Amino acid sequence: MAEITLRATAGRGIGSSEARRLRREGQIPAVVYGHGMEAIAVAVSKRDLRTVLGTDAGSNAVLSLHIGGDRYLALAREIQRHPVRGTVVHVDFQVVDPDEAVSADVPVVLVGEATAVAHGDGIVDQQLFTLTVQATPSRIPSSIEVDVSGLTIGGAVRVAEVVLPPGVTTDVDPETTVVHGAPPRVQARAEGAAEGAEAAAAEG
Repeated sequence: MAEITLRATAGRGIGSSEARRLRREGQIPAVVYGHGMEAIAVAVSKRDLRTVLGTDAGSNAVLSLHIGGDRYLALAREIQRHPVRGTVVHVDFQVVDPDEAVSADVPVVLVGEATAVAHGDGIVDQQLFTLTVQATPSRIPSSIEVDVSGLTIGGAVRVAEVVLPPGVTTDVDPETTVVHGAPPRVQARAEGAAEGAEAAAAEG
């Protein structure tokens, strides 16, 4: 994954009133930390940050963060958003080592056509939308593709079956279901009602 340049300004004031002033001026307050360095309070351009987070890599974009005459390799972490507008109000940047594995939550994207499920009027039920992986910063994938072409009704694709790119690993339980071939809704409701009736009869 290519590095994206982002410039930050150090020496910003601390406090909610200062943060509001920065946002009015098109700046986002941020903190840079990691690898034993003392945390630095900085501000970044709202427009530039939007561009960075709008790439395919999203918050996993590898940043070449320039602060004055210093340059840090960093990832955006702990992105805080306005509860109503959804705009970014604060972000933490974690300094990383290019040769050291870090954890990242990567989107799971389904590819292929689940023909058997479609022909049976079933539903492709995705249950895992992000997968936590470990990789060096440059190897963090933009997404993890999961092929559902072999999925059947009642079948599932689990984490153990997901093909990860070279140099990428995960500690997620291999039995975790990523996607499930669910039966038609009418059938599922009928089965649920039957189970409920059986349970009620047993209690009676």
